[in-house]
Amino acid sequence: MPTNPFAAVLFDLDGTLADTIGLILSCYRHTMRTHLGNAPPDAEWIRGMGTPLRVQLAAFASSPEQVEAMVQTYVTLQRQIHDEMVRAYEGIPELLAALEAAGVPMALVTSRRIEMTRRTLARCGFTRHFDVIVTPDEVTHPKPHPESVLLALEQLGAPPPERALFVGDSPHDIQAGRAAGAKTVAALWGPFERETVLAAGPDYAIGHPLELLEIRL
Repeated sequence: MPTNPFAAVLFDLDGTLADTIGLILSCYRHTMRTHLGNAPPDAEWIRGMGTPLRVQLAAFASSPEQVEAMVQTYVTLQRQIHDEMVRAYEGIPELLAALEAAGVPMALVTSRRIEMTRRTLARCGFTRHFDVIVTPDEVTHPKPHPESVLLALEQLGAPPPERALFVGDSPHDIQAGRAAGAKTVAALWGPFERETVLAAGPDYAIGHPLELLEIRL
């Protein structure tokens, strides 16, 4: 690939770089059964993936107190089973290595909090690629609001947004990237239906990570 083909590439984490879907759904089902007695269909949880955990849980809880109790249940199980259920998607290690070799600045923009973000990066071997990590704790308005994308660009040295790519698997990622003025790339290997992601209007859509290297702005 050419040197510095993009001013920057920003990535979502869950469902984009790391296959954490089994982990997420296991924690969701356990939390719902613990607090509600049964778990609604997985599709109801997947619909909100890409937004912060508390935001998702609030849609199922009857009070703020129940939200906090659910968070604790979810996170406790997540910590216990994380390492056995998380892996890098095929092609992602090669993609990150190619971007690094080309001198492309990279950042992570995730709805996961920093503790488990760092643990997922370590588990997948991605830690060295990301000095810039933006989580919900660092912004007032997380995805799908553009604030987290804009903050990541600022921390990368403020490259022109129109020369930057934001890669994500959810409509929330596409909405955040577009609102920030970045070019958006739909990662079609995540848990969302293809039609759902494409309906958000990404600039590009790829079915395998290495297809990103073929994009020309």
